[in-house]
Amino acid sequence: MAADGLDGMENDKQQQQRGEEEVKEQQDVSPDMLIKHPLQNTWTLWFFKIENNRTWEDCQMEISSFNTIEDFWALYNHIEPASHLKVGCDYSMFKQGIKPMWEDEHNCRGGRWLINLNKQQRASELDNFWMEVLLLMVGEAFEDHSDEVCGAVVNVRSKGDKIGVWTADAKKNESILKIGHVLKERLNIPRHVSIGFQAHTDTMVKSGSTAKNRFTV
Repeated sequence: MAADGLDGMENDKQQQQRGEEEVKEQQDVSPDMLIKHPLQNTWTLWFFKIENNRTWEDCQMEISSFNTIEDFWALYNHIEPASHLKVGCDYSMFKQGIKPMWEDEHNCRGGRWLINLNKQQRASELDNFWMEVLLLMVGEAFEDHSDEVCGAVVNVRSKGDKIGVWTADAKKNESILKIGHVLKERLNIPRHVSIGFQAHTDTMVKSGSTAKNRFTV
């Protein structure tokens, strides 16, 4: 009986130690993260508004970063919808550490899928398209090719708005086409309407109003 009693006391002690270790592990984790759903990447939202006395790069303002789906929605619901931005303004959302500009080392060898919207679509489709693009990115919906996605930009312009999904390497054809097909399917873009992929290097040296598409879907 004495041995049984010692064994029981030892088991109780071990269970207590395990319990204390579990409590310590939980204390080491931010309380918010225990109830929030972490994303695979941290993302940063940017806002662009041209100002005459500042350079183009200085006009890019970093708004906030987030790494959980709850913090994404808190941010998204707190800002003006894209359709309410003044003409000439942009929203950009990129993985943390990547600036929304061609010259960034993560973007310079890449390109973008470009979705053009007419003036009427600003009221009817722009916000839904932009939100769906953001959800595709934070949800890593491009599967094995999600690592190729750098971010996305929405441009509000007088001639028509644009949404661009930026990728890292314009030579990775398989990834580019997969991303394009997912985009077109999830945005419910009609089959007879094409979207094109342009390399940033082509856009930089374009001679006309638009760069040549390397791919279309």
